[in-house]
Amino acid sequence: MSLLEGINGPRDLDTLTPEQLEELAGEIRAFLIAEVSKTGGHLGPNLGVVETTIAIHRVFDSPRDSIVFDTGHQSYVHKLLTGRQDFSMLRQKGGLAGYPQRSESPHDVVESSHASSSLSWADGISRAYDMTGQKDRHVVAVVGDGALTGGMTWEALNNISDDNSRNLVIVVNDNGRSYAPTIGGMARYLNGVRTRKGYHDLHQSSRKLFDRLGAPARALYRGARGGLHGFLSRMTNNSSLYANLDIKYLGPIDGHDVHAMEEALRQAKEYAAPVIVHAITEKGRGYEPARTDAADQFHAVGQIDPETGEPLSAPSGAPSWTGVFADEIVSLASEDPTIVGITAAMLRPTGLHKFAEKYPARVLDVGIAEQHAATSAAGLAFGGLHPVVALYATFVNRAFDQILMDVGLHEAGVTFVLDRAGVTGPDGASHHGMWDLAILQVVPRIRLAAPRDAERLREELGEAVRVTDAPTVIRFPKGTVGAELPALRRTRDGVDVLREDERNDVLIVAVGTMAQLALDVAQLLSAEGIGATVVDPRWVVPVPWSIIELSDAHRIVVTIEDGVRVGGIGTRIRQDLRQAGVDTAVTELGLPDEFLEHATREQILERVGLTPQQIAEDLIAQVRGDKIPIARPLAARPGDGESTDTGENPSYRLVR
Repeated sequence: MSLLEGINGPRDLDTLTPEQLEELAGEIRAFLIAEVSKTGGHLGPNLGVVETTIAIHRVFDSPRDSIVFDTGHQSYVHKLLTGRQDFSMLRQKGGLAGYPQRSESPHDVVESSHASSSLSWADGISRAYDMTGQKDRHVVAVVGDGALTGGMTWEALNNISDDNSRNLVIVVNDNGRSYAPTIGGMARYLNGVRTRKGYHDLHQSSRKLFDRLGAPARALYRGARGGLHGFLSRMTNNSSLYANLDIKYLGPIDGHDVHAMEEALRQAKEYAAPVIVHAITEKGRGYEPARTDAADQFHAVGQIDPETGEPLSAPSGAPSWTGVFADEIVSLASEDPTIVGITAAMLRPTGLHKFAEKYPARVLDVGIAEQHAATSAAGLAFGGLHPVVALYATFVNRAFDQILMDVGLHEAGVTFVLDRAGVTGPDGASHHGMWDLAILQVVPRIRLAAPRDAERLREELGEAVRVTDAPTVIRFPKGTVGAELPALRRTRDGVDVLREDERNDVLIVAVGTMAQLALDVAQLLSAEGIGATVVDPRWVVPVPWSIIELSDAHRIVVTIEDGVRVGGIGTRIRQDLRQAGVDTAVTELGLPDEFLEHATREQILERVGLTPQQIAEDLIAQVRGDKIPIARPLAARPGDGESTDTGENPSYRLVR
């Protein structure tokens, strides 16, 4: 049996010798490479925190001591050491989550995978332990150097430093990267720490000296090294970054040296006050394909060949949504010098890298700071530019106040491009981009677009960057773009009509990529003798007037969106219909107001009833009067005293 197989909980680490700990670290890396290559997941970050995580669990007593991971994508090693070694269905329905999850283990504390929040969690938990007399419990926050670029981290540090009586240890996992190389003054400072000659020379010369003296001296070196780090830090001024925070600083420490990390963590634990332990690590450690990957050192991978790191499946040939945006923004920027790009530590994942390569002075990476990105964009707009802020849809939640009060209130011409909108699948609850439509539509004068195909993305992005007096939003999903869905016609206010039957029974309003689903539903309705019109509003907010007119001419309206239906686009259309005096019933289909667990997009949509068969079945019942909301009766012929099934278009009074 391997050492890893014998680890059922953290305390199984206590009896391992130094040599066995090194062997265990090797086994963990081999396990991660073998298993994650089969399922996909966050490989590079976890290869980088093996020894650091082992040291944390050796020194602290989880779950009595709480361990909080910032973002949580680097928690695979933590899962292995807390008894979860079945990775066969990682990030798949019924399998382990890709982030900490309380339902899996009492060792998991924080499930949210949004960066820069761990220190606020740690501040609150440690205060609670202190206020309830649990003085023997510790809190450990593992935060990456990338997360230190987020303002929330510094808000937490400001409060932590104001009360130095709590058992709180902050482990800064410093690998110089988040998704990509870390951006900003903080990164430049930490780069200086890692490369400073004074530290490097003292570190290397001392290690070589003790190595020449044999095994006993090496053991002495490891034991003394924790204290030596404080001496090195003072000599090379590495702790100056934190001096004004009044928090004890230990480091920098080789995060791949279990013994040095243990020594530093034990010192921090005994200090009885907040301590920062600065660990230098290497993303992708021990796996050459990850180490040499220039893009993101295998931050997240699909299924790969474990030997070569190459993807197992060849690219489909179909363009990705991100790729279409990446090319189109460069084309637009080439024609309009006022267009600038902003992203939050996700230059390549959001597709702005091509813009940055061609026009490096016109693209800004602000680090993990979505709030700053939004307000900075408002300032750029005030200065005569048109900022395009590219984020994942789930992360725009963090910038809502700034979009409302800084961009919206000031009528700033800023375009927000939201990648990974809707159901994203295996990354789980905090990564689904399902709230943006409901959250953002309350911003006065905002304009929201949801393209159904690549051509509409190009078209709507071009329209968005020409708006100079209000925020605009373009949202699209993860993955490859489907086939083009041409319109039969376009209304005078820009609504695309994708299908029209002779009978005006059902109007289906499709939001973005739900257009193909809507067409499939219409086909099933037609087979039952029910006529359907399918429209794509293109710009879903504000609601185009032709949507009101078409709703007035149909017996029932159904809206289909891949956002939360509470306060969604369907709700907005229903409200606008009532304001216009139209009493057509509206069925609002979308995602439920719950946190959706990890599964494939198809599995999730099936579970929530967003399939052609389920939608068509419900609509058939509504048209026949068997289910609420009930479709309006067919219009009566002039002079008739009762409704007849003529199939003619009804006519209703429309109030403007």
